[in-house]
Amino acid sequence: MNVEVSRRRFLKGAGAGVAGTSLAAMGFGEAEAAVAAHVRPMKLANTTETRNTCPYCSVACGVIIYAKGDVRKGERADIVHIEGDADHPTNLGTLCPKGAALKDFVHAPTRLQYPMVRRPGSDKFERVSWDAALDRIARLMKDDRDANFLASNQEGTAVNRWTTTGMLAASATTNETAWCTFKVAKALGIVGFDNQARV
Repeated sequence: MNVEVSRRRFLKGAGAGVAGTSLAAMGFGEAEAAVAAHVRPMKLANTTETRNTCPYCSVACGVIIYAKGDVRKGERADIVHIEGDADHPTNLGTLCPKGAALKDFVHAPTRLQYPMVRRPGSDKFERVSWDAALDRIARLMKDDRDANFLASNQEGTAVNRWTTTGMLAASATTNETAWCTFKVAKALGIVGFDNQARV
């Protein structure tokens, strides 16, 4: 059977199809609205909702993290869903591809979760406590600063520079935290100071 369709009839049919699917996508279709209202509460029922900031770039988009279990009650929290925060003024609920894949980032088997150290001469990393890691960092910083701190330049002018150590800070943070981090770096005399927004 050969059906002949004129160009005018084809355009009318295509236009009607576009209009119908557009109306359904905007929420005018009763079936779609019923399905959307039914699925969302079921997916996120019995989860703890936590607002946070995406860790990737310096845009600092807001995200909502849904987890089973409440850490505040001593339970282990298992993250089951992450989405953009529609109430956040930066991204209004949208996320870039990296931000949309945050759940995979959290559950990645290669994600570092504990302080690790590789001893001199060793070919593998071993887990250490947070106290041991922070004590080691403080000791190494103190030794390097004592050995390389420049209190004054050749003309005798006070400069208070520590040029052998740099600091890389996080850009996805609040203005207050960024201000405090900058003050700590400059109080130590650190000259090389940057954040991952330009890395």
